[in-house]
Amino acid sequence: MEFTPEDLQVIITAMEDQHIKFMKAALKEAQKAYDKKECPIGCVIVKDGKVFVRAHNLKLTKSNALMHAEVIAIDKACKKLGDWRLNDMDMYVTLEPCTMCSGAIVQSRIRKVYFGAYEPKSGAVCSCNDIFNVEHGHNHKVEFEGGVMEEECSELMLKFFKEMRERNKLK
Repeated sequence: MEFTPEDLQVIITAMEDQHIKFMKAALKEAQKAYDKKECPIGCVIVKDGKVFVRAHNLKLTKSNALMHAEVIAIDKACKKLGDWRLNDMDMYVTLEPCTMCSGAIVQSRIRKVYFGAYEPKSGAVCSCNDIFNVEHGHNHKVEFEGGVMEEECSELMLKFFKEMRERNKLK
């Protein structure tokens, strides 16, 4: 089957629209974290073209360093699915995952990760570390795409940290 350039553009536009839809869902989760004065990171895991689970950071709320949005989402998805293998699922997260979350993503066999903002200080997908592509490899290869709605994802983080610095000045 051959596609015309116009057909290909329609397909590409539909895929981009889908990525925006799911990243907007992740941003809604990030807003929930922001409203709780948590670092505003949100995540959704998608299965069969639909949001399967949603999560946002709860580290401060739960007093638990493991409560990153990605880890919470993986935990919810495993429980809902009844299996630890999430092979047919994609993750949308507003910030490039850290080392812990990247490891959990590999271990859960997420198919592909789409993230919004790059994290130059602790991003472990491509910014500081390359957990998905370690030298001796893993049993599972995770694909990724960064920069999905990067500006919107970055804006919420910048706003959060600016407000946090201002609050700390008042103390």
